[in-house]
Amino acid sequence: MQTVFSIAVDAFAYGMVLFVISIGLSVTMGLMRVVNLAHGAFAMIGGYIASYVARDLGLGYAAAVIAAVVITIIVAIPIECFLYRRIYGAPELTQVLMTIGITFCVIGIANYVMGPTLKTIPLPAALQGSADLGFRTIPVHRLFVILCGLAVALALWFAVDRTSFGVKQRASVDDAAMAAALGVRTDIIYAVSFAVAVGLAAFGGVVGAELLPVEPYYALRYMVTFLVVVSVGGAGSIPGALIACLLLGAIDTTGRYLMPEFGEFFFYLAVIAIICVFPRGLAGRVK
Repeated sequence: MQTVFSIAVDAFAYGMVLFVISIGLSVTMGLMRVVNLAHGAFAMIGGYIASYVARDLGLGYAAAVIAAVVITIIVAIPIECFLYRRIYGAPELTQVLMTIGITFCVIGIANYVMGPTLKTIPLPAALQGSADLGFRTIPVHRLFVILCGLAVALALWFAVDRTSFGVKQRASVDDAAMAAALGVRTDIIYAVSFAVAVGLAAFGGVVGAELLPVEPYYALRYMVTFLVVVSVGGAGSIPGALIACLLLGAIDTTGRYLMPEFGEFFFYLAVIAIICVFPRGLAGRVK
């Protein structure tokens, strides 16, 4: 039972990390129709910034998280204005080549400025150790990651389904031309959505650094993982992304616990099986 509980906690935490990072990519692909393979690069930027702020400047974990999100968004704004806007509506191959190029540029710049080494983000005392649940202890950081994932899911659901911005965003997804004709500033919607996506990537890169270590080739190592999660969940679907992350996180974690020699075999086997049954993803919409 202890092994089962450990698998469940680690799987839930891993799934939530995948969700926080990948939901931004889901929004980008679902709203702007951009195959953004550089999404992991923004998570990497957030992790590098947080490591510098917390470890080198000694400003604490909370300051590191805030700085990572804010600075990553600031860095991403000119990239969206001068690069991404050129590929909105472009063929998917063009989008793939552009965003892969951005990924390699970010990796090169990050390694040159910060050095080609693994970056650690010191945890505060409050997030170290374990919490006693009475029948079992659970690492406090895992619990923190799970709560962060649930908070992000709830906040996104409220923003998309209960605010005027969410109405305009959904209108832009369904028919951008018609939404623009009715007075919706689709360019602003795109910019804000991109900023939110990048901010979530940075936030996930920081809080999930214990599970997905921030290293020089982070953006490439997890590029396929993030893209696969979005494909399984259905681009643009918050519930789909959450279900996909929890399901794939559970399968991957269980496989690594019980048969570690198989690596990611069970993860991708599950992906193939799900895509065969649900070609548009678990919550994908028919276009």
